[in-house]
Amino acid sequence: MLFLAVVIGILLNPSKSDACSILYYKNIATGEIYAVNSEDFFLDVDAYIQIEPKSKKNFARLWYGWDNFAQGGINEKGLFFDAAVTPEQKKIKGYSNPESNLGDKILAHSSSVKEALKVLENEKIALNKSHMLFGDKTGQAVVVEWIKGERKLHWIIGNKLIVTNFLLFDPKAGNYPCFRYKSISDRINQLETSGEEITLLKIGNTFGQAVQPARKHENNRFGGTVYTSFINITDNKFFLSYKLSNKNVIKLDLTEEFAKSKRQKINLREISD
Repeated sequence: MLFLAVVIGILLNPSKSDACSILYYKNIATGEIYAVNSEDFFLDVDAYIQIEPKSKKNFARLWYGWDNFAQGGINEKGLFFDAAVTPEQKKIKGYSNPESNLGDKILAHSSSVKEALKVLENEKIALNKSHMLFGDKTGQAVVVEWIKGERKLHWIIGNKLIVTNFLLFDPKAGNYPCFRYKSISDRINQLETSGEEITLLKIGNTFGQAVQPARKHENNRFGGTVYTSFINITDNKFFLSYKLSNKNVIKLDLTEEFAKSKRQKINLREISD
């Protein structure tokens, strides 16, 4: 079972409805590149996967989210992105938060990390409550943050890039120290020093204590991990586990999906028990 170990130990981690964890990882032994995301929010959202076909002007792409807004995704060129909520910053003059589906636009028009950054500048986007992680098939990856009136770029060093809900360039702004960030980092280090073969499954399982079990909030809504995505960017393989279930799993060959000519929408509630 691909996601069995992901749910081990989650009860040790306090739940937060707007939490999120993202990992971009380069397997030094094989050259493969993986991306893992845990999307934590209220569990009653109508989450889905959207697959858009290739056109003359747009790349084929897959994104996941709700309310016609891409929380994260990947395109046919191997460009991956995801975003996470961070402490609020002052808005930058001349820039704004997106009014439309920014993630879909980036995936439709960008084949690399550098091209994604250009889209942000062309659209005059500066998120004041989130940061974004971009990674591509070449091994390039960056976290984009907008702090105190400036855009900050945290480029990958070594073979991994991790983000949760604190600003890498300003941890003191809030949400730090972060148990989830430390847990993922520590588990990767343990795996890399163990001498074991590293696979997407094992990298995915480093999120074991980063995902969030369902818990009731003050407004009587249940929050927790809505879904966890696992992507082999090199081999175009995509997996998604809905609500921490080993049974509610979607497995897609992106090469096949991106070759299709029709738009597809996969409602995650329809795959649940």
